[in-house]
Amino acid sequence: MPGSRSRRTRLSALRPASFGARPTGERLARIRRSPQFVDGQFRNPVQTRQLLDGSALPMARTQLNREGRLRRAPVGRIPVHRTTAADLRVPPASGLRLTWLGHSTVLAEIDGRRVLFDPVWGERCSPFTWAGPKRMHPMPVEPAELDPVDAVVISHDHYDHLDMPTIQRLIRTGAVFVVPLGVGADLEFWGVPAERITELDWHEATRVGELTLTATPAQHFCGRGLRGPQHTLWASWVVAGPAHRIFHSGDTGYFPGFAEIGAAHGPFDATMIQIGAYSEFWPDIHMDPAQGVRSHLDLQGGAPTGVMLPIHWGTFNLAPHPWAEPAEWTLSAGRKAGVTTVHPRPGEPFEPADPPAGYPWWRAIAVPPVHGWPAWPPVAPPAVEADLAADR
Repeated sequence: MPGSRSRRTRLSALRPASFGARPTGERLARIRRSPQFVDGQFRNPVQTRQLLDGSALPMARTQLNREGRLRRAPVGRIPVHRTTAADLRVPPASGLRLTWLGHSTVLAEIDGRRVLFDPVWGERCSPFTWAGPKRMHPMPVEPAELDPVDAVVISHDHYDHLDMPTIQRLIRTGAVFVVPLGVGADLEFWGVPAERITELDWHEATRVGELTLTATPAQHFCGRGLRGPQHTLWASWVVAGPAHRIFHSGDTGYFPGFAEIGAAHGPFDATMIQIGAYSEFWPDIHMDPAQGVRSHLDLQGGAPTGVMLPIHWGTFNLAPHPWAEPAEWTLSAGRKAGVTTVHPRPGEPFEPADPPAGYPWWRAIAVPPVHGWPAWPPVAPPAVEADLAADR
């Protein structure tokens, strides 16, 4: 985007590069024309609280509670499935394969193309290498093993979704970068060629081969460094090919927009839904697992069709809930609603057309709830039991 690169002033040179850059020029002008940009910043359609009033003190007490801290991390090594380039060279039999790599990072192989959502290979989701939430498991695969990547899709600019070193490593893949309005300033500042960046407002779309990528609404916020007013947009994403459709929620609170997205773009073969980092202290901006399952149903027109992949849990400690609670709660809520939820280990690929049977692998490495784990009928597949035994 000509004339949109932010200039490096003497003052800005003191800021970490990971803070990114402010949109300027035509990029900023386009932001100001957006229907989502109101009174000098991007806003959700309804008033959204990032943190409830009066919650600072009770939140601090919750964070410092010793028993709660113990439950917020696994007690054993997370069993990572090592995906290799050779594995990925075998195309999905159905034409659609998803590989959850941890947190919100998902590799989608759809109708002959590879789309990488919210890639974060960093050890910490932070602007610094020495502070901030630390990764709890290694990435199952290196970026070089993913080649070719056709598109890198970013949901918003928070550090657990947009990681500067990861973006710089992915430049060499030749992928295009598809992002919400304003995020392109960061990417261009970090070295991504402007011609490989596509910025979209909600309801706008772009083409990558035979795929259509559409930015759809989400109920969240942005923020990176000391940027001030919200000059980057957040989004969920629809990717539609000739034979398959998928949805990635990014970060979002539950809102009526899911039904509207489903009516316009669904139903979906698979949804990737944020179900972790929720809290009673910030109920408007992140969904809990029950809301996540409800959003999947909304996206499917009310019918329990398609497959739901829970994301945004297990990799970073970002909220006061127990580490395993998002997965366990999603498993229970999905069963009650008749929704097929898939719970792979990080790096374990699956095809939504033939989803694997769910198995609560996290129970072997999590502090059990006070009343113990609910009964679970299936027996663990031998390969999973072997992996877990080796990790203990």
